[in-house]
Amino acid sequence: MPYQYADSKLKIFSLNSNNPLAKEIADEMGVELGKSSVKHFSDGEVQISIEESIRGMDVFIVQSTSAPVNEHLMELLIMIDAVKRASARTVNVVMPYYGYARQDRKAKAREPITAKLVANLLETAGATRVIVLDLHAPQIQGFFDILIDHLVAVPLLAEHFGSKGFKEEELVIVSPDHGGVTRARKMAERLKAPIAIIDKRRPKPNVAEVMNIVGNVEGKVCILIDDIIDTAGTITIGAEALIKSGAKEVYACCSHPVLSGPAIERIENSSIKELVVTNTIQLSEDKISPKVKQLSVAKLMADAISRVYENKSVSTLFD
Repeated sequence: MPYQYADSKLKIFSLNSNNPLAKEIADEMGVELGKSSVKHFSDGEVQISIEESIRGMDVFIVQSTSAPVNEHLMELLIMIDAVKRASARTVNVVMPYYGYARQDRKAKAREPITAKLVANLLETAGATRVIVLDLHAPQIQGFFDILIDHLVAVPLLAEHFGSKGFKEEELVIVSPDHGGVTRARKMAERLKAPIAIIDKRRPKPNVAEVMNIVGNVEGKVCILIDDIIDTAGTITIGAEALIKSGAKEVYACCSHPVLSGPAIERIENSSIKELVVTNTIQLSEDKISPKVKQLSVAKLMADAISRVYENKSVSTLFD
């Protein structure tokens, strides 16, 4: 039963990064998407027009900062400014995918912390709240001095694999690196399975080298879980290592299917039986593959927006 907010003070607007997801969210909530347009001047400048009154309303702007990242980020910043200047009561940014999240610390001298810069930009533009899903590093929440709600996709992914009828004793949830152990453990708890860890060394960006596997995977159905799959190097090399270590089948899943460069070709040529992703990022035609299954986060996002609007707890969504 969808929410009914048609006559409320709630407005949902979509920008260009993921219109289908924004439309799904609006449908879940029983509202029409707000009327707005995004145009570009001949030199590439973005011009945004809000084509209805939003005075005194709680506005939610749906925009993933996926590729082209900078263009979508700039659209979002300009839209926030436009909404604020149109006298909205609150300006709520719904970012299913938070771009630049991987630049969350100074890994070496003279590097920027771009994830913090993006947080500063959103605040300065006028956002009053941010709703995100599966930040690359949860501590990015601390970069914000405005309200932030951090949603997780593990329950959705776990439900999908739980419906496949695997026996508990044959399942192993695998983290592709040490940093993802907490995420793997959360899925393992839901599926009542043990975890394994791929111990790897990364000699340079987007290049992963597997060292060894910590945990028993022999004769098991392995589910690799990550937050972002970009070039798919880590996940496909990990899958091959699991098969070599005696795994019976390998599945993979992630929240954010960036899938850039050779990702789809690597996945199709890999030992991965199925890659399960969410629709935080809209997949272009060249990224659609028989091996890739996309789950919708629209209901999760709609539930979160509803709870924010009604001043209810968001954390209970994951109890």
